[in-house]
Amino acid sequence: MDRRQWTAFYLSAPPRLPLASVFGHMINIDHITKIYGAIRALDSLTLVIKQGEVFGLLGPNGAGKTTTIKILTTLSKPTSGRAAIGGHDVEKEPLAVKNIIGVAPQEINLDKELTAEQNLRVYGMLHRLDNLGRDIKDILELAGLSERSNHLVRDFSGGMQRRLLIARALLTKPNVLFLDEPTVGLDPQVRRQIWDLVRNLKENGTTVFLTTHYIEEAEALCTRVGILSRGRLIALGTPQELKGEVGGFVLEYQENGNTRYILCQSREEAHSLSQSKKGPIIIRESNLEDVFIKLTGERIGKAEQ
Repeated sequence: MDRRQWTAFYLSAPPRLPLASVFGHMINIDHITKIYGAIRALDSLTLVIKQGEVFGLLGPNGAGKTTTIKILTTLSKPTSGRAAIGGHDVEKEPLAVKNIIGVAPQEINLDKELTAEQNLRVYGMLHRLDNLGRDIKDILELAGLSERSNHLVRDFSGGMQRRLLIARALLTKPNVLFLDEPTVGLDPQVRRQIWDLVRNLKENGTTVFLTTHYIEEAEALCTRVGILSRGRLIALGTPQELKGEVGGFVLEYQENGNTRYILCQSREEAHSLSQSKKGPIIIRESNLEDVFIKLTGERIGKAEQ
């Protein structure tokens, strides 16, 4: 996944955005609410994402992350509010929006009875892409799948299928890439291969909107993160900003068989407080899950009912 190869691949695509959106915000979400029966999946979500940003939306299962992506990618309509991508309203101009985005959903929806090359070719034909043969060859190479291009997808590992899914989303050379839980269920080595792919996209100015409940993933990749809880945005900022708001260090200790946490502003403060605690003691730097627990009392990996 050489950066020069990514640059060459993307430079072969014609610009598809008006100048006003190129120099402004790429994604605008204005008080979006989504209600399913008695369930309020999103509650007046407002968010602005700049071009070239890698933005991570964090939260437990059921927080509203996938609902947000479905609305932004025109697969679902909001109950109220509006959203725009590249200056195009997602409800009023869905075709214009689809022309500038790529989507890799959480579910693997590849045709497993086709080869990797055939999956990309069908997708490219549906999008009426030019230079399809060359671009398929290039994107398979960039995704590390060149040697498996003529193999049936049903024989691919989960990690290979995930990489092909992202490659398919990139075939149109989108201005905005949506990744819904891109590394769920993958082993650490494959997960880091996906991270390298996202970093290369960032270097070439692609806006990436990803959802994840992996804390280390958000901290490693995202320029900013938003934390969702029960459909509401409860925190927004860079990972360092959010961690700084709750304290830079955490004291972990055991009490009555349970692990307790104390957020501290410095390692010295954590060490001082640890003197009165019995049993195993851990002092570590804070992470985004600590932020989430501080704000909600829950863990990000916990599914909401």
